[in-house]
Amino acid sequence: MSIPASFRRVLEASDPNWQPGDAPELVIVYGDHRRKFLECYTMQAIEEVDAKIDALPRGSMQRKMLQRMFHGQSFPTNVDETGRLVLPAKLRSKIGLEKDAFFIAAGDTFQIWQPETYESVELASTEEWLDEQPDDFDPLEFLDGVGDA
Repeated sequence: MSIPASFRRVLEASDPNWQPGDAPELVIVYGDHRRKFLECYTMQAIEEVDAKIDALPRGSMQRKMLQRMFHGQSFPTNVDETGRLVLPAKLRSKIGLEKDAFFIAAGDTFQIWQPETYESVELASTEEWLDEQPDDFDPLEFLDGVGDA
């Protein structure tokens, strides 16, 4: 599948080993049976997650579970020279991806969804949450005060 150019630029900028002409690396976390999408991490983002996991106490259940989710249920790969990402059949099958894919950016990660699943699961969840808010609610309120010194 072809990766949007803007996503490729983020992958390149966040890959410490990337040089012009090289293929940027990324890690696809596919997670457990409940996850209905693939989450693609830049190299910098996955290194940050790894550092936080490594900071947890050795032997703790939190550390074990996160190691399994991020190390045991992930697929390191790269974007090829044509800007495409080759997904193994196991990952395509996990999210029911046959033809088209829906991409959604989330800062230093992006998600790959089967379009119908995104609409039925994610959009439905968002609409349900919005319906619980007051009529005059504006989601931009969450940004008030964020980043203020």
